[in-house]
Amino acid sequence: MKKMFPIICFGLLATRCGDQVNDSKESVAKDSATTSAPAENPDYSKGLSLVAKSDCFTCHKVNEKLIGPAYQAVADKYTATDEVIDSLAQTVIKGSVGKWGSVPMTAHPQLAADDAKAMVKYIMTLKNK
Repeated sequence: MKKMFPIICFGLLATRCGDQVNDSKESVAKDSATTSAPAENPDYSKGLSLVAKSDCFTCHKVNEKLIGPAYQAVADKYTATDEVIDSLAQTVIKGSVGKWGSVPMTAHPQLAADDAKAMVKYIMTLKNK
């Protein structure tokens, strides 16, 4: 019986963590629907698809700070120039620390540069007007 307790605890924890990831992905449509970004914009559609398939919503939300900054805050902080998009895409790929506080952003080296740029372009469509 003593050996079963840790197994049961781990199972419950794993199940709950999985639910949080699913909850985050299910809230993508809700969060995205409240923004003013046009869903027919190809940058918006492609980038949202890539972000939803990744682990981004574990740390970020569209409208509010979670572990990392809200995507709208990122869009509001930066101007969507080619240089900024390239730089932020490299931040997504390589990770960073210090731009938004002391919590590091995890690197995503598996992402292709074009996919990271599409994700950043999606984020930039969320800029408050």
